[in-house]
Amino acid sequence: MSVAPDLARAAEAIARRHIALGAPLHLLDETTSTNDEAKRSAKEGALHGATWVAESQRAGRGRQGRAWMSARGESLLFSVVLRVPCAPARLPPLALVVGLAVRDAIAVALPSADVRIKWPNDVVVGERRLKIAGVLVEATLSGANVDAIVVGVGVNVHARAFPDEIAAHATSIALAGRGDADRAELLADILAALDRDVPIAAARGLASLHARLSTADALRGERVRSETSAGTAEGIDVDGRLLVRADDGALERWSSGEAHLVR
Repeated sequence: MSVAPDLARAAEAIARRHIALGAPLHLLDETTSTNDEAKRSAKEGALHGATWVAESQRAGRGRQGRAWMSARGESLLFSVVLRVPCAPARLPPLALVVGLAVRDAIAVALPSADVRIKWPNDVVVGERRLKIAGVLVEATLSGANVDAIVVGVGVNVHARAFPDEIAAHATSIALAGRGDADRAELLADILAALDRDVPIAAARGLASLHARLSTADALRGERVRSETSAGTAEGIDVDGRLLVRADDGALERWSSGEAHLVR
């Protein structure tokens, strides 16, 4: 088997953006996960911008080791190696920067949809905040220094149905109204945004992107809960933490874990 025609055009779409990411480009029929490919290659010296795209993953994963389920040919599944100066403490907020890049690209494909970021690493659509994409940021370290950042992205593109366990919470670009979405163009748009924003955020933090993050925040004003607390989300701070007004009136700053919407 080989990749579908829309992915086969990826190199051409990336070249039109004149960016540093997306080369070399590895188009794979199947792999365990594109992040596995990228992490292994990063340890072997893969250059900044090297990118792996797969039609199918046997062991795709999201945060906290959760499985990323996707039927063959229905998603955009890719990982890219980034070699930019970054302190280890600035790694966690980069998931928001990547999420913003994915959000912006999906908004181009779905100009009439309400596309937002759900802290800490999801992209959601519509009033029901259905998940349309996820982000996984990992790193290879050399001692206490970040040697390479591996950004993994999964976007539901052509899917028309989902497994029962996620069907109530997931959607795709096709289900949101764009059945002819081109995965090559979507990939190129995401890589262009990463090329622009990640080096700045890695070097200086989220301050320069904070206004855009606030505008795209899916949780602001919503009631949320974690494993240990609950309250009303009041935004994302410049360190990438979710601000939550707890039921006792205290302002909490969630730096990790999950934020579940309470309906």
